[in-house]
Amino acid sequence: MLLAIDCGNTNTVFSIWDGQKFLCTLRTATDHQRTADQYFVWFKTLLHHHGIKADITGVIISSTVPRVVFNLRVFSDRYFNCRPLVVGKPECRLPVDVRVDAGTQVGPDRLVNTVAGFDLYGGDLIVVDFGTATTFDVVDSDGAYIGGVIAPGVNLSLQALHEAAAALPHIDVTKPERVIGTNTVDCMQSGVFWGYVGLINGLCERIKAERGRTMKVIATGGLAPLFQQGTDVFDMFEDNLTMHGLTVIDAYNKEG
Repeated sequence: MLLAIDCGNTNTVFSIWDGQKFLCTLRTATDHQRTADQYFVWFKTLLHHHGIKADITGVIISSTVPRVVFNLRVFSDRYFNCRPLVVGKPECRLPVDVRVDAGTQVGPDRLVNTVAGFDLYGGDLIVVDFGTATTFDVVDSDGAYIGGVIAPGVNLSLQALHEAAAALPHIDVTKPERVIGTNTVDCMQSGVFWGYVGLINGLCERIKAERGRTMKVIATGGLAPLFQQGTDVFDMFEDNLTMHGLTVIDAYNKEG
């Protein structure tokens, strides 16, 4: 069994892959101070709760927070007796090329999403990931990652708005019934929701025009289902896109 770990700026997700399907997906807050022992106690407790007996034989990690990788390595070595594969490290090979400016370090999550998107749908893709940042990753016809766009995440924008303007409350993201708000909360929700819909539509349109070809648009990330309600730009929604990409990369390295 493979333990796939996706560590983002906000949350870290653990999924167990038995070779055919994911047995479970567990989520915890990202914290670089969490030790290997703490990871194991949390992990083992939730597996017991779900009634899962997992014989982990491999671990693969994608992390946008470098400081957590050390303890996850220790967690893998100490409790599963295996050296984890870390996306972005020299020993981890990718089944696709990365064609960006020399010296540019591409986030591991963006590379994993590229691999997953190409494996599922082929090339000429735009992958929109709603995370701490909202990213647009462009996949060439041969599966190569060729760049993209990074915009502030939805919740990050709301937090900044609340902290910078004392009179504005902290609100949840939801689809408002009308564009024109008649109170402060409605106005903020409209600005965030419809503002991001405009951002998504506009950037996807510009990327397609710049590429001069038809492209499929894949949405992933926690807020993707919400924004699907406001636009028809998305061709597909993939909840487990990153996890799927990790299983593809792991299999590719084992074959090699």
